[in-house]
Formats: sequence, C-alpha cells, structure tokens
Amino acid sequence: MAEISASMVKELREKTDAPMMECKKALTEAEGDLARAEEILRVKLGNKASKAAARVTAEGLIGLYISPDAKQGAVIEVNCETDFVAKNNDFVAYVNTLAEMVATKNPADVAALSELPLEGGTVETVRTALIGKIGENISIRRFERMETANKLASYVHGGKIGVLVDFSGADGVGKDLAMHIAATKPKALNADGVPAADIATERSVAEQKAAESGKPADIVAKMVEGSVQKFLKEVTLLSQPFVKNDKQTVEQMLKAENAGIARFALFIVGEGIEKKTTDFAAEVAAAAAGRA
Repeated sequence: MAEISASMVKELREKTDAPMMECKKALTEAEGDLARAEEILRVKLGNKASKAAARVTAEGLIGLYISPDAKQGAVIEVNCETDFVAKNNDFVAYVNTLAEMVATKNPADVAALSELPLEGGTVETVRTALIGKIGENISIRRFERMETANKLASYVHGGKIGVLVDFSGADGVGKDLAMHIAATKPKALNADGVPAADIATERSVAEQKAAESGKPADIVAKMVEGSVQKFLKEVTLLSQPFVKNDKQTVEQMLKAENAGIARFALFIVGEGIEKKTTDFAAEVAAAAAGRA
C-alpha cells in the first residue's frame, strides 16, 4: 500500500476544497494516485471537488490588442513571480507591446516572438533587462492571434482573465460575448470542441455515481448519458444561459441579434501552473532545529 503523506493530503485538499479526512480516504483508496483521488472525491462530493479548475496558481498579466479596423488581434499571457510586479508600469507596458507585436508581426510561436526586434535589441533582450531591473523572473508563456473577415472584440478582467472573440453582428454583441466568456469560462463553442479526455472523465464519474444507485442497467445508462449531456451544456458557450438574460441561451441570443461567433480565446493567468507555496514558519522551525 502506498504511503499517504501529509503533503499529499494537503495538495489534494487545496485542489478540491474537500475535508481533510475525505482527502486522506480518497488517496488511500487511490493508492496515492492524486488524479484518481480527485475523481473519487468528485463521485462522493459532487462539484464541490472541482474548484481546482478555476483556481489561479501563478502571477502575471494578460495583454490584449485589437487593430483599429478590428480585423487583427492577439491575447498573450506573460508570467512573473508576484502580483506586485504584475502591476509594475514597465511590466504592463512590456506585456501590452508584446500583444500588439503578436497581432501585427504574426510570429509563429513564443521563440519567434522572442527574436523580434524591440527597443534596439530583441524581445528577449528587453525581457532580460526587465528581469534585472525588477528583480523577478519574467516569462512569456503563450499567445493566440486572430485575423478575421468579421470583427474582433475583447474583454480583460483585472488583468487576470482575457478574452478575444471573432464575431459578426453589432459591436455590443461582441463585448457581451467576451464578458460572458470571462464570467462562465466555457471550454468550447459546442460539444465538438470539448476535449475527449474531459468528456471521458465526466462519463467515468457519472458511471460510478449511477452504479451506486442500485438501479437497473438500462436506467443507469440513461443516468450516465444525462449527466454527460448536462456537463456539455454547462461547458459549451452556445448552450450556456446568457449572463445578461438567463431565459435564453447564447445561441438564442445570437439568433435574436442576427449575429454569430466563429471562435474565441480565453486566457486565465496561471491556469494549470503549479505555484510553489512556502511555509515560512516551518522553514524557521527547521532551521532552528538544525542549529540545535
């Protein structure tokens, strides 16, 4: 049997917000497999165990740029070590400059962006100089560029959530779509765009829950399919209730406005990055014990 350490229990609790003892039981049942333990908790506790998906685990800033004709645009994530630096004027200016460069220069990837000329050097030399000036590591994590025959709209919330939308229709529709996406964080436009792995996980959880009901196999199958379809409606943009009028879906709103959406990009600072946490009191105690 795998040894379940306190740090493993702590990590699972931080990811799921589940009670400590439930985390330990789940890890024991999963023989130390963190992903499997999280799935077990979701079966037992439902959506309470899925908070990790929305938790930001690193600092930085989302930059957005749209050309004056609204035909070209970009969203970019640049990371730093602390929120204090994310508000630094030089850092903010650097991020905004990069967003515009991505839109106008169309680099293939982060490496190509880093080689572009900037301020007498390159994007990379400016980044290095900024690190020396500010005293924190800075990294360009990712970007997405859009070019369209339609129009682009954007929304950024607190510098931490950024959305770029390729849409048709009135300008207000584009802004509403971007704000809706920032609020609800859909995975895709429709079910076709949801990652197969996410659907498989939901199906697995639904199957385990349904199996515990003791109902006949045909009923269990319907319960599972119903759960999967409910999940897809919740995470696909067109099926979600529109935030400004929950009596209609986003798809219905677009039809009523004679508008449409081709694609969107949603960036959340630190999404999927593990942030190292330091227990200062523990470090001091350990250091004191070492000197004893």
